[in-house]
Amino acid sequence: MSLFGRDTNTFVRIPKRKVVPDGVWLKCPDCQQPSYAKELRTQFNVCPKCGYHMSLEAPLRVASLIDEGTFVETDADLMSADPLLFKGIKTYKEKIEGDRKATGLSDAVITGYGKMNGRSVALAVTDSRFIMGSMGSVVGERISRLVELAIKEKMPVIIVSGSGGGARMYEGCISLMQMAKTCAALKRHAEAGLFYISVLTNPTMGGIMASFAGVGDVMIAEPRALIGFAGPRVVEQTIRQKLPKGFQTSEFMLAHGLLDMIVERKDMKETITHLVDYSRGNKARKSAARSS
Repeated sequence: MSLFGRDTNTFVRIPKRKVVPDGVWLKCPDCQQPSYAKELRTQFNVCPKCGYHMSLEAPLRVASLIDEGTFVETDADLMSADPLLFKGIKTYKEKIEGDRKATGLSDAVITGYGKMNGRSVALAVTDSRFIMGSMGSVVGERISRLVELAIKEKMPVIIVSGSGGGARMYEGCISLMQMAKTCAALKRHAEAGLFYISVLTNPTMGGIMASFAGVGDVMIAEPRALIGFAGPRVVEQTIRQKLPKGFQTSEFMLAHGLLDMIVERKDMKETITHLVDYSRGNKARKSAARSS
């Protein structure tokens, strides 16, 4: 007897195995549970099972904070040069071009202005998908120009940081100079009596944390975000000591005075709006007190 049946011309049809396309389901890095990608997007990448805040692309972050149809992007035409003619496994130009194609961004930050619950604000959002959200000349210049615009238009500034790369080594000292430049712009913003909120997401590290991300009038972080200068593994190797549990998480930083509050992503827009309203009311009260 044939393995295919009594008739050697008869074959058993084996149904094709259905293959789920990539990206339909996403696994939470914390609880390891899968979630339907489209549903996860509606929650702005917060795991519905454990509440873990996954990374969020800059365009989606802007959409989560700014009123629909009101955002105007600034300085999108600024492009990074290659001052060091950097060469490694990939050249700097190849790295930039690859990340532009992969992310649809021209660099690691989106800057612009718009309405947040009807209030005019200036907003910058870094994106960890673009060379780990690191700061080169374009990131520093865009943020500095945004702050100058906010001074001119008397707007509060909100910067949402998500940088695991810090200052961008591909640009050497030019990258490091952006730390001082962005802080100087924010100092002029403060001297104009204007309000700056820094929002830290996972991860915010290195030169970005040591510059504009660390000097907010109010410091907010998302839950369980990694925040610091050097990473915990580097710190342990340097000091040769075991670090405390939860070291460099936003909860640890709140307990030790670096942060003012931890806010879940779903509540971020309302919380920032309340803070902006409070700052304006407080400024009006001070102005009235001086004139009386």
